[in-house]
Amino acid sequence: MSQMLKSSAALAAATLASRVLGLARELVYARFMGDGPVAGAFKLAFQIPNLFRRLLGEGALSAAFIPLFKHKETHENRAAMWQAANATLSGLVVVTAALVGAGMVLVSLVLWVTGPGWARSGGAVFPPVVLSEDVRLMLRLLRLMLPYLVLVCLAALCIGMLNARGYFFMPALGATLLNLVMIASVLFLTPWFGTTLETQIFALGVGVLIAGVAQFAFQLPLLFREGFRFRWVAPWRDTTVREVVRRMGPGVVGVAAYQLNVTIIMLVSYGVDRHVVASFDYAVRLMEFPQGIVGVSLATYLLPTLSGLAAQKKYPEFRATLRQGLAYALVVNLPAAALLVALAEPIIRLLFQGGLFDLAATRRTTLALTCLAPGLAAFSAVNLLARAFYALGDTRTPMRISLFCLGLNLLLSLWWVGPLRQAGLGLANTTTSVINAWLLTRALRLKLKTLDFGELRARLRVLIPAALVAGGVAWFGAAGWARQFGHTTLPLRLGEVLVPALLAGAAYFALLSGLRVPEAREVFTLLRRGRRPDGG
Repeated sequence: MSQMLKSSAALAAATLASRVLGLARELVYARFMGDGPVAGAFKLAFQIPNLFRRLLGEGALSAAFIPLFKHKETHENRAAMWQAANATLSGLVVVTAALVGAGMVLVSLVLWVTGPGWARSGGAVFPPVVLSEDVRLMLRLLRLMLPYLVLVCLAALCIGMLNARGYFFMPALGATLLNLVMIASVLFLTPWFGTTLETQIFALGVGVLIAGVAQFAFQLPLLFREGFRFRWVAPWRDTTVREVVRRMGPGVVGVAAYQLNVTIIMLVSYGVDRHVVASFDYAVRLMEFPQGIVGVSLATYLLPTLSGLAAQKKYPEFRATLRQGLAYALVVNLPAAALLVALAEPIIRLLFQGGLFDLAATRRTTLALTCLAPGLAAFSAVNLLARAFYALGDTRTPMRISLFCLGLNLLLSLWWVGPLRQAGLGLANTTTSVINAWLLTRALRLKLKTLDFGELRARLRVLIPAALVAGGVAWFGAAGWARQFGHTTLPLRLGEVLVPALLAGAAYFALLSGLRVPEAREVFTLLRRGRRPDGG
């Protein structure tokens, strides 16, 4: 069994705990606030600082910093490695604090200009700008949660350093702590914030800030054990910081475009229908469950591993490692996508329906998930292919491809959200993710001269039909269960999901075992042994 699968499985085990708690958090959120205007305001406000994780954590900063961090370790010494880390952390504190300060001032100004205070101060000479109460609530929540940006970015960089040092399992557990705190905020903080949903929603914002502190603090003991001690290093004079900034420039442009894209789409969607933002976000969280366990875990493992192979110019091993990672991702994510489509309504009914999340909310979220889930394998492939470019020191190519796909996604989303609502956003994301993966593959083939993906294409000709069979088994199983038993109680709802899913999984792995797909045998062996691999 490959070291990649073992190390990724260690990370996936921690990610699984985090994703299970993440689903529990969304369950608590859904039943507490449903998918109406208040839920949309909270999710839209939380999305803005959370998107910076992609910029300064999982995205451009990690892609630029980790190869340099590994180079310092390999070619210089530990002192130089930690010096580079301190300089980068110092620069990150400066940049994120400035962004938070500017954002809070801007939001406060908008709230004042559009409120009664502006008219009383003489501002009424200008035409009044009227914002709905839903939009004002979103802005107030955004102002409260903006400091989370600093915390999540610092935590993400610390996780990147620990990954580069060979630790995957423990850093990933930090997200479980984050989810626990956010769940606790609903259960224990909301009674202190009034009696209406419009006031109690601010308890969730406070919970986000506490969770950010907890996740960052969780990473520090292991870093200290490795020898890290934080000290201020003036970032504007440090050569490592200048190189990180130079390398991450294209990625910043790409993620800034992504943030603008998502913000525009969500704002327009919120204007079209107040239910779209929240119901689509619940669907995204469900799809991120398998994507995070497999796609993100493999991508996290691949960046430092591919960076080391690229630094040593071991390009045959580089191609083989990437090919193997893509094969593992496809083996798991293709049937996961089929199951999410086939069992969308039973899953959402089991997890979310109850409290303020009614039958109509279930149907809206089901529609979004059914259109979003087919792109699961492509989403994971994009993560892995982008890491290959980052490991080669090339952030421009994936940035250019990302910008093109973001523009296409924006056009399709704005075109389809009006007539199709949640389905339009799901279809736009699925379409552009497939195109993104295809373009990255072509560009990487040009860069490496060859990718040797012939074997991977042969796998796809087996995996796709097997996944479709699994999806069919799940769909007929769920339909038969509903006719025979219904879904009026929690045990019946649980059976409506688990029994068809287990039957579909057994059919899928039986097919792949009979066809002797080696990656499937390795995944199955790892699951059967139930052991937690080494990985820190």
